[in-house]
Amino acid sequence: MKTPVPTPASSTFRNVSRVVPDVTALKALAHPVRLRMLGMLRIDGPATATQLATRLGLNSGATSYHLRQLAQYGFIEDAPGPSRRDRWWRACHEITSVQPAETEGEAFDMDVAFTQAILSLQVDQMQKAVEEYAELPLAWRKASTASDIIIPLTSDKAEALTKRLNDLLMEAMREAPPLGEPLPSGTVPFTVMLHAFPYPGRLPHGEEESEP
Repeated sequence: MKTPVPTPASSTFRNVSRVVPDVTALKALAHPVRLRMLGMLRIDGPATATQLATRLGLNSGATSYHLRQLAQYGFIEDAPGPSRRDRWWRACHEITSVQPAETEGEAFDMDVAFTQAILSLQVDQMQKAVEEYAELPLAWRKASTASDIIIPLTSDKAEALTKRLNDLLMEAMREAPPLGEPLPSGTVPFTVMLHAFPYPGRLPHGEEESEP
């Protein structure tokens, strides 16, 4: 299911498409190779199985299988290419949304597994970013950060803060050029990873917050 993100009534904003996968689709996506493939197609634009296989260090047969799985569940689709001999693929959307707090049973378990898969990918990306940091131009070093901010909050205020941060990021994305297309000079994909959670070990597991 692809749903456009609401945008303000302004010509400077664009629609950002997102997908909200069901349990079966999420299970298909929660694979490290498929997550990387989808990310590549979103950020760098259309590609063939051969091109992705080279970048991922896989054989084209395995790559084609993973691409078919992504296509089956609506994450990617056929794209026009310069040659009919090669099959080109493109991402169908820019964002995948998962709401584990609103699920239970198998759906909740799958949400947790997907979050773990995403976390592993993000840790790898952050490590590579740290390794490249010293080589960045000064302007991009000044734009980068690794922050750890702890704020005493109630669950309601924490949820409101997380929503405000997400809204701010979505506003920036709606103002920016689309992913997967040629970007203006000086513009590159800029990653913001938002992790918000109660400090580990401070809440009893499995217990609801007591009423004030």
